[in-house]
Parts: sequence; structure tokens; C-alpha cells
Amino acid sequence: MNEPLVLGIETSCDETGVGIVRGHTLLADAIASSVEEHARFGGVVPEVASRAHLEAMVPTIERACETAGVKPRDVDAISVTSGPGLAGALLVGVAAAKALAVGLDKPIYGVNHLASHVAVDQLEHGALPEPCLAMLVSGGHSSLLRVEDITTGVDPLGATIDDAAGEAFDKVARLLGLPFPGGPHIDRAAESGSKVYVDFPRGLTSRRDIERHRFDFSFSGLKTAVARWVEARERSGEPVPVADVAASFQEAVCDVLTRKAVDAAVTHGIDHIMIGGGVAANSRLRVLTEERAAAKGIRVRVPRPGLCTDNGAMVAALGAEMVARGRRPSPLDLPADSSQPVTSVLV
Repeated sequence: MNEPLVLGIETSCDETGVGIVRGHTLLADAIASSVEEHARFGGVVPEVASRAHLEAMVPTIERACETAGVKPRDVDAISVTSGPGLAGALLVGVAAAKALAVGLDKPIYGVNHLASHVAVDQLEHGALPEPCLAMLVSGGHSSLLRVEDITTGVDPLGATIDDAAGEAFDKVARLLGLPFPGGPHIDRAAESGSKVYVDFPRGLTSRRDIERHRFDFSFSGLKTAVARWVEARERSGEPVPVADVAASFQEAVCDVLTRKAVDAAVTHGIDHIMIGGGVAANSRLRVLTEERAAAKGIRVRVPRPGLCTDNGAMVAALGAEMVARGRRPSPLDLPADSSQPVTSVLV
């Protein structure tokens, strides 16, 4: 068959994303973000996000179709994030996708948010090597996944046991008086700072930890260590060197992420690492991963920053792969599952 034309809808958090792809070719990636509405709260407010999705859904679909030069009736299938994510936000996207599927008489694919972050790389670099190691790093997830076939399932190798890396970035940014979301602002501040100014802890890297959590992550202790360091500095009346603290914190996070990702790839005989999720846009994470992977003969694939954050293109990319490989569509009563496991790629 011809390469499938798929419209994808993403509403797992605070961004309404609608993407349209044909096979591995991106035709449109329309996004409406409500991040400014959450900034004054220092984090995402679920009810605010859900309302924003409701208001943005139809205009964003129309904008995507106009950009792609297609009509909704032209698509071969509808793909939508069914989980994990914020329950109310997911419900808006799933309901919209069901309405389109019924109204247009098209199949619907309820796909996993995390697996979509892996699939989006195909829009830039072509088919994924099989197997590959995916390191997904975002506000809600820090995971290492072995991917054999992105449409049938993935094998979790490790995950965060408390705070995700992106969450730690947001919380540390707030401590340093930087805006929300914290990742881009810490990355920018770190450019003029010293990454060895403070020797912050590396979670789950001791010999005892490695025995039980070799490929798992923990950033709660690091976040607390930064908070205590900043508080001690403020009590002493000395100014907080924001750039140096940002650079030292960022180095601690990236050191652990890259060290464990390369170790997992070597251990499992995988020669490609793919980085996805919002934190994949971090400049230090990209450089350090490439340096350490190259030393082991491993290649690294990273989508451009605009495709690392939540977007409809990644959902459409996974949906197109489902259609191309002949996977069975989801039933029309598919649920929105806020805790959908990464092993459940298609509902």
C-alpha cells in the first residue's frame, strides 16, 4: 500500500499537539501550548490544562490540515495518545480522536506517549535500528528501554524511582529564581557557569545501589542537595552563583543519565542509543551522550529539539508505523489511561 497518511493528537500534559505524517515524512506539526497559564503556579495545573485543550483542539486540527494541505477526510487513520499523562487532559484528546474516527469512518489507534517519543525520531533519521536503546527523559519520566519493534512493545530496563529528571530541572530552577519550565533556563544559565563548582551527588551510582538499581534513576536526593546548598549560602549572606549551581546540577543529572545509558547499551549488545523526551533538548546531555557512546562504538540519534518536547507529530509517527505494519486498530471504546505502562504500546 502507499505510505499511510495519519493525523496524530497529543494532549498528555499542557500542550495540544496535532501532527500529520505520511509514512516517515512530516507534513504538519501544529502546537498550542498553555505553559504560560501554568507558569505563575510553578508547575502544570491539570484542570487548567484540560480546559486549554478543549479550547485549542479544533483550531489546532484546522491549522495542521491547512499546513499539510489536506482535508481531514484524506487521512487513512487517526492516532491519539491514550496514556500515560494527566487523566483529564488525555480524555480531551481521546474524545476528539474518537469523534474524528466516527465522523470520518477512519480507524483509530490509541498509542503510548513514551513509545511515541521513540517513534518520532523516524521522521528525521529514518527507520529505527532493531534493536535500539531508547533513553526517554522528560518532566514525568526517566527511562531506559530496549526497543525491538516499536509497534509491538518495548522492554523496560530501568526507570526513575522518584523524581524524573525534568521534574528536578523545574524544581531546581525555582530554587534559583529561574522561570518555568526550568530545563531551557538552566541549560542557558549553565553556559556561563562551572560544572565542577559544586560536587553534587549522583543518585543510585554506589556499589550497593548498582546491585539493585543498575539502570534505574533517582534525582530526589540531588534536588534536596541543591536546596540545602542554596539555603546555606543564603543564610551566610553570600550571593548564590546561579550559573555555577545550574551548571553543576546539570552536570550531575547528565553524568548519571549518560553513564547508565551507555552501560545498558554495552551490557545488552546494542549499538544505537536514541534520546527522546523534553530533556533530550538539553545541550549538555546531547554532547556528553555522544562523547561517551562514541568511546564504546555506539551511535546516537536525537531528534531536533522541537520534536523532543510533546507534540502531535510523534503520535502520528507511531500511528503511521502501526498502519504500515498492519497492526489492528484500537476499539472505539478505548480508554484514557493515566498510568498506562510503557509495555502497552497500543490500546
